[in-house]
Amino acid sequence: MTTTLRPTEPLQHHADGTRSRRYQVCVNSRPVGAIHLGTSPSLGESVARIIDLRIEESDRRRGRGTVAALAAEEVARGWGCRQIEARVPADARVALRLTETLGYVLRNRGMEKRLDDTPPPLPEGSRARPMTGAEFAAWQEYQREHYARTWIERGVPEAVARAKARRDHEQLLPRGMRSEGMTFSVLEHEGTRVGTLWLAVREDMAFVFDVEAEAAHRGRGHGRTLLLLAEAQALTAGRRVLGLNVFAGNTPAERLYESLGYRSTDYVLYKPLL
Repeated sequence: MTTTLRPTEPLQHHADGTRSRRYQVCVNSRPVGAIHLGTSPSLGESVARIIDLRIEESDRRRGRGTVAALAAEEVARGWGCRQIEARVPADARVALRLTETLGYVLRNRGMEKRLDDTPPPLPEGSRARPMTGAEFAAWQEYQREHYARTWIERGVPEAVARAKARRDHEQLLPRGMRSEGMTFSVLEHEGTRVGTLWLAVREDMAFVFDVEAEAAHRGRGHGRTLLLLAEAQALTAGRRVLGLNVFAGNTPAERLYESLGYRSTDYVLYKPLL
């Protein structure tokens, strides 16, 4: 039996510079599912992404999804892509096993926590204050470089990673530290600066874009305090859900988030296209 992809629309070119196309998954010309393939809006034309892949219930557990995903890789190679990625909901265990079987590697995962009604207090001796303009300028330069290096270490070409870091900051912070919905804080402990927090307030939730304890003060619980600060700021803004992203391999951060009650919402996996 032969599994193929049959286009159901012309190649779509979008305003954000991405392209995409929908296909039927067919077995001997019989439709058994669908796949939506595109390029990444954040990593550019060199990275393809499986936006959606569905196989009809009656045709599952027969390898249809595996063959369809492999066929999508061939399409992506024809587009000139060097990587392909997929975002998998945390509860989609079958899809997660499929991507891992095909050689995809975890890059990062989203996590969320539903907050109590009462803002948590900070530990004795710790206090938060707004970041100053001078601190923000130095922080942004450091954070943009660190962000780019994080992507480079996870298989993204340097030029692409640096372009992403620049573009993300421009889009998220069009007015710098005065950008709408953004809060930048410094955590002090007994008068010494020990960490920073970047929190965004969105329509239905708050999101931690960056949290970091100063290198000289790590291992003393300040990361936990920064996350308690994020909870308090989210609740003050009227948000009851707090989200964040964690990159694969950052085991201390993963353990911290899990200990505070965060749960995974989705996984992003990627694969080089040789």
